[in-house]
Amino acid sequence: MTKNTPNKKVPQRMCIACRQMKDKYDLLRIVVKDGQATVDVTSKANGRGYYLCKDAKCIEKIAKHKAFQKQFGFELTEEIIEQIKNNIN
Repeated sequence: MTKNTPNKKVPQRMCIACRQMKDKYDLLRIVVKDGQATVDVTSKANGRGYYLCKDAKCIEKIAKHKAFQKQFGFELTEEIIEQIKNNIN
């Protein structure tokens, strides 16, 4: 780092599937608004945001277990799961 570069902290977020803390920018944000989940590629959408690793294991875990959907209050449809899979590549 040069002297003119400020030391900025990278925000940390927890993946809802594996419960590991990672850099916010390494995770995929899922936004829930009015009970509808959508993938937020801009990380600026209004609504409650949940973070998910860009890892196939975490995506499978969140898609398979209904406990996540009950705990967080939203349903992951096949369309949302496809959006998530498309955004990890």
